[in-house]
Amino acid sequence: MESNNSILGTGGIHHIAMKVHDFDASVRFYTEYLGFKAALTWGEGDGRAVLLDTGDGSYLELFAGGKKEKKPEGALLHAAMRCNRVDEVIQSVRAAGMRITVDPVDVTLASNPPKPLRIAFFEGPDGEIIELFHDMG
Repeated sequence: MESNNSILGTGGIHHIAMKVHDFDASVRFYTEYLGFKAALTWGEGDGRAVLLDTGDGSYLELFAGGKKEKKPEGALLHAAMRCNRVDEVIQSVRAAGMRITVDPVDVTLASNPPKPLRIAFFEGPDGEIIELFHDMG
């Protein structure tokens, strides 16, 4: 794939990192309900970490040892995942007990040219906000 980032060279998102309170439940959720695959794991106990391939060579990195209490909004507003099965995945994560914050909806970004999308948002197992993002343009 050719890069269009003159500063970074390759560009694109490599991974998004999160510190989670229930490492095993988070790994299970992302692999079983979103289809991610463990590419690399390391450490033990609260020092455990995993790099999960989301399906296209971008990653979600999870670290053990996070706090259980609800986290105030910080630098990570949400993680957007490319997804062309928004409705099906929302049904699956709803069945897994995750809180849906925005049901699947078609929107058009007021960009030039306008960008039609199908999106949805939900809270992951550690309270993180996840967006399912289908570029229909």
